[in-house]
Amino acid sequence: MAVNGVGIRDVARLAGVSITTVSHVLNDTPNTRVSAETRARVREAAAQLGYGPNRAARALRTNRSGLIGLLSEEIATTPHAGRIILGAQDAARAHDLTLVIVNAERESSASAHEDYVQTLIDRQVEAVLYATMYHRRISVPANLRRVPAVLIDATDEDGVVPAVVPDEVGGAVTAVTHLVEAGHRRIGFLNNDDDVPATHERLIGYRQVLHRHGIAIEDRLIRQAPSETLPGYALAREMLAGDDRPTALFCYNDRMAMGAYRAAAELGLDIPGDLSIVGFDNQELIAANLFPGLTTVALPHYEMGEWAVETLVRLLGGEAEIQNDGPTRLDCPLVMRGSVAAPQPHRKA
Repeated sequence: MAVNGVGIRDVARLAGVSITTVSHVLNDTPNTRVSAETRARVREAAAQLGYGPNRAARALRTNRSGLIGLLSEEIATTPHAGRIILGAQDAARAHDLTLVIVNAERESSASAHEDYVQTLIDRQVEAVLYATMYHRRISVPANLRRVPAVLIDATDEDGVVPAVVPDEVGGAVTAVTHLVEAGHRRIGFLNNDDDVPATHERLIGYRQVLHRHGIAIEDRLIRQAPSETLPGYALAREMLAGDDRPTALFCYNDRMAMGAYRAAAELGLDIPGDLSIVGFDNQELIAANLFPGLTTVALPHYEMGEWAVETLVRLLGGEAEIQNDGPTRLDCPLVMRGSVAAPQPHRKA
């Protein structure tokens, strides 16, 4: 079949091989004796001419569709979700696979999520990625177990489905260590109040750093509220108003950090001269546009999407069953901007 006016005969002529050899190479026909050098020459000729195999015919012959489903739980409408999708798409493309995306509302019923999975299965996807809006434990749809599957930013309550999540503890350790190394010893933590892994694990990381450096953990410097700008502002305003205020704040996310910026401004505190702040998420629309720019920890969204597809490829390839002794945790790197400096002697606000 010709593609853009180019046919298989043209590829064979340019590569100096038979039409049959071109067909075997481009369709990955099993048990054919074609040397690596010849395969490379055929693929180079096909790429040069812009020719590709007939996917529909290959799917019928091999019973493989070349499709991977991505069921996203509102991530397609969140600021950072594009990185998950991009990482998954890039990895899929590298393996000559195509991503099919279905978006589900977070509050959908369990039966609705099963319907979304079934929609993908009915379209003959070979495997499914299931991505949640933020890191938490979930009960996966029953029919998700019918196909190879990987969870992104979530863990399976039954511990059966392979999963990839951010290293929340490690990210918090990175953030708070940066403040300690800048010289801070009174570090407040504005935490989320949702019962999700990130809430608990970022607190663990915060406590680990203070303990490691012999810094007393003060309960009054650890506050919780919904992880939005206004609650972050309210917590920071209260924490910073006293004479014994902290010299630095670690914030659960960049939205709470933005609220802390407002509180500091109202109290006449300079950032970073009087107060250092570190966020979490690297939501660039916020972090890069605050003044000064917010030092924060980046979530590995691209890397999670990439890892998930690579894992599906291993499963589809029939490799040994992946040992699921807990989710794979990916590093959360520090993104340095201008919101951290050495502490200065307190001045009256």
